[in-house]
Amino acid sequence: MHRIAWLLTVGVSLWVGCCAMGADALPPSQGGASGNAAALAPVTFNKDIAPILFNNCVSCHRPGEVAPFSLLDYKSARKHAKEIDDQTATRSMPPWKPEPGFGDFIGVRRLNDAQISLIHEWVRQGKQEGNPSDLPAAPQFPGGWRLGEPDMVVKMPKAYTLRADGPDDYRCFVIPLNLKEDTYVTAVDFHASNPRVVHHALFFLDTTGKGRELQDASNDGAVGYYGAGGPGFRPTGGLGGWAPGVTAHYLPDDVGRIVRAGSDLVIQIHFHPSGKVEQEQSSVALYFTKTTPKKIFVSFPHSVRKIDISPGDNKYVIDSSFTVPGDVELQGVFPHAHLLCRSVKVTADLPDGMTLPLIWIKDWDWNWQGEYLYKTPIKIPRGTKINQHFVYDNSTENIHNPNTPPKEVRFGEQTGDEMSLVFYQLVIDRGSVLDRLREMFRGGQPPRGQ
Repeated sequence: MHRIAWLLTVGVSLWVGCCAMGADALPPSQGGASGNAAALAPVTFNKDIAPILFNNCVSCHRPGEVAPFSLLDYKSARKHAKEIDDQTATRSMPPWKPEPGFGDFIGVRRLNDAQISLIHEWVRQGKQEGNPSDLPAAPQFPGGWRLGEPDMVVKMPKAYTLRADGPDDYRCFVIPLNLKEDTYVTAVDFHASNPRVVHHALFFLDTTGKGRELQDASNDGAVGYYGAGGPGFRPTGGLGGWAPGVTAHYLPDDVGRIVRAGSDLVIQIHFHPSGKVEQEQSSVALYFTKTTPKKIFVSFPHSVRKIDISPGDNKYVIDSSFTVPGDVELQGVFPHAHLLCRSVKVTADLPDGMTLPLIWIKDWDWNWQGEYLYKTPIKIPRGTKINQHFVYDNSTENIHNPNTPPKEVRFGEQTGDEMSLVFYQLVIDRGSVLDRLREMFRGGQPPRGQ
């Protein structure tokens, strides 16, 4: 059975994005002034620029994180001032891909025009440091985990050795959680000890012991077991996953992912060889709800596997749709594709004739995929038609194209293959609606007609 089958059953969704919580409009001294007003007054790091960086950038731009340099102090910011100016002017940084007007999301990292103008004016004026008393306290990141001290941290039993080259590698690792009663998870974080070789990770739950059996039966001498296409069994739950640029966050109040007593966590990691022998020993942090939640967080994917992109085709389009069989609350969306994808748009045609924009990523970048949660769950009534529109570029003009010259690309799991997939993250009560959704997506197949 294809990997998507398990994703559909367990409600797996990847946690993806980068940097800190988004910035609202700031007062004039911190980015809320107009560009003209900013130009009239001295702009300093301590008073004007540090608040912008601390609110939007340093969760990634700090020691030990994915960004290549820190922005926690004036000396570092001054050294990289030209880069900061260039990247914010083009809105390449902070990375926030959804277009305005297509979803009101939690944690928007899009800088406003006044903040961008302040950064430019700071550089133009000579990158002044300013009065030390104006400098706000730098954010604290306790314990190395973005959300603070977890309720539980589990780790691969030992490091996995990845070969130097060859095709991408898929490996599953079984970690007993030893929970004595059903537990609900409100947040999950992932730490790769060697992130340059980890393409993504998926977190499956298993109460059947099948994962342990597969691991025990593996005879290749390495930790874990080979697991391309899925964990090799039908999971009994899921905790989402991780991809480059991810930012951990809590689910809304009274919402949780259920973890049954006696569950094993099975981590499936997609490795990408780096050209030399590497080792990886991942850790996962779990944050539990304080009370039993009223609603369960689940994820249902819709995908198209018929993909065949000819060399040189710079506008290969995949349009697909399905009809929602019951009233649901849509908490978020997570589009997923690979390197040739250029844009993704998702809309909902409501039964009353209105069209609801759900998300539009006009400039798709594989490096900055994300799970996008709405500030307020969207009520999707029965009979709504969900439309997915993916565009791909397999020409030499696509700077992300892994093939020179371009070659034919089809559906597949490898980085050089392609996908057309959207996870729909629902907040839902157990009952008939959930059962009908599971039936609709049973076996990983899209709805009839796709």
